[in-house]
Amino acid sequence: MAVKPQDTRPAADHFRLGLVLAVASALAFGCSGPFAKALMGAGWSPTAAVVARLAGGALVMAVVATAVRRDWIRQALRHPATVVAYGAIPIAGAQLFYYNAVAHLSVGVALLLEYTAPILVVGWVWATSRRRPTALTLAGVAAAVAGMTLVLDVFAGAHINLVGVGWGLAAAVCAACYFLMSANANHAPGDEGIDPITLSAAGLIVGSAVVTLLGVSGVMPLTFTANDTVVAGHTVSWIVPVIALGVIATAVAYTLGIMGIARLRPRFASLVGLSEVMFAVLAAWLLVGEAITPTQAIGGLVVLAGLALARAGDRSESVTEATWPDGPVADPTAEKASC
Repeated sequence: MAVKPQDTRPAADHFRLGLVLAVASALAFGCSGPFAKALMGAGWSPTAAVVARLAGGALVMAVVATAVRRDWIRQALRHPATVVAYGAIPIAGAQLFYYNAVAHLSVGVALLLEYTAPILVVGWVWATSRRRPTALTLAGVAAAVAGMTLVLDVFAGAHINLVGVGWGLAAAVCAACYFLMSANANHAPGDEGIDPITLSAAGLIVGSAVVTLLGVSGVMPLTFTANDTVVAGHTVSWIVPVIALGVIATAVAYTLGIMGIARLRPRFASLVGLSEVMFAVLAAWLLVGEAITPTQAIGGLVVLAGLALARAGDRSESVTEATWPDGPVADPTAEKASC
């Protein structure tokens, strides 16, 4: 049966909404670095900044979830494995491994390793669906990663060691799991899947508990101070970046990310997530005065070109395919991709 033009509009609208949510999430995530840097400049350890970020986000999301979905605790308890895995791997794991990578590598190289996640996502989907991505999709992945390398300017004063590379690749695995696991968040109230708000709130609670335990046990240094911080050239209380980290860079970022990724293919969503690097550079310029170089600007354009190629590759796949093969599916008998 031929597909009528009007039948394609819901799918197109679904994609557009998912893209807007994913980009907004990347923007929110991109703000985390400058605010965390402001805290560390005031004497906070990286682990303390992560604890403040995740605990603040968990508190905000618990309030929001209670207001909009009062049965979120019961739903989280019905999916303990999903909640614990999401909180421990994409949330706590990504933070833990990334900061350990930074301890052994330059920040640019550590970020580059973590943001090889799209390659892992494409490989995972390829292996599990047994469908080779289109040439345009693969070209988009390559271009986006190359552009990100320019944005991070990793070759300027970079230093590398194998221990740090191992931590960075572990962070990339956690980031890939974030996209794959978020893709399975369910929006239909009558379905058995877990709601994005529930997953965000419960996952942040688990993640903050895991990181706090690591800090309290001495596995990672945990140092807080009450010193003033400097944000956007202004001296402000430490409370300001803590609130910004908890609300914007965590609660808003994870919730919008889960909602957006669930409407996109995980492989394309992971490429959209690369825009977080560009937003992080822009936020660093606005909030902590780190200038944007011409190389970074060119890299940003290359990343956007890569996203366009990847999207063109997705659209070039067979039009007879009624649903995404590696994301949310309309056919209730079809299986979703999982991490």
